[in-house]
Amino acid sequence: MTANIPLNELGEFLKKRRSELSPRTVGLPETDRPRRVAGLRREEVAQLASISTDYYTRLEQGRMQASAPVLDVLARVLHLDDDERGYLFQLAGKTTTRTRRRSRQKVQPQLQRVLDDLTATPAIVQGRGGDILAWNALAAALVTDFSRVPERQRNYPRIIFTDPAMRTLYADWETSAQISVAQLRMEAAKYPEDPRLIELVGELSLRDKQFARWWGDHHVAARTVGTKTLDHPVVGELVLDWDTLTANTDPDQHLTVWTAAPGSPTHERLRILASWAADQDLPASSPAG
Repeated sequence: MTANIPLNELGEFLKKRRSELSPRTVGLPETDRPRRVAGLRREEVAQLASISTDYYTRLEQGRMQASAPVLDVLARVLHLDDDERGYLFQLAGKTTTRTRRRSRQKVQPQLQRVLDDLTATPAIVQGRGGDILAWNALAAALVTDFSRVPERQRNYPRIIFTDPAMRTLYADWETSAQISVAQLRMEAAKYPEDPRLIELVGELSLRDKQFARWWGDHHVAARTVGTKTLDHPVVGELVLDWDTLTANTDPDQHLTVWTAAPGSPTHERLRILASWAADQDLPASSPAG
């Protein structure tokens, strides 16, 4: 019986912390569905942490042990400070050393130089999980003004699912969104304990039922080549080939460029878009990121 006391305390601690958080606090949309309890629901915490509701319920009920990586993710989901995080690990009988975290990537100087030279071609540099590390002005004109997106939210899959403008920009939004999910799942397989990836998947699973369904399909895809059709609000239809180049200095960084055949209507419309972007003074990313 005594051995169960820490687990019961752990459960009470988790329950108390989630009761103090609102959906808005963790980036979830408010709904009209009535809440029987204060704060987040168990299933919301579970989805944000990318674990099953049954697993999380057992943790709160003191019926199972949690691994250090799960505790680390729960600490992030529940917005625990350093003292609270240490207490959580102590209750679980785990060492308080932090799970090794990968620092946020910075664009490789070589890729930045290539990006700077691409004035007539939209291009972005993506890092792990689709984080947008750098972009040129024409990419901002083509997709969105990335400088207006907070750095922590500057992630391509996240933008596709949370920015309503993307659903009209992409002529076939569903296919593009499914590809982004498949690419994200490929990334998650490489880094299964990456807290940022786990948090992103959990957030999008709660925010969007289509994301949750497609994530559950377990399709995977690498960033390679393809063709997309965009309905751009300024220049109209654009049929663009996209290609991905990987940096040898950091294989987790990819330069994606959108091009069109010379003489094609899209090629001419890209030139018009470049002129429009110059008039709008849309910012490219700075070398400092």
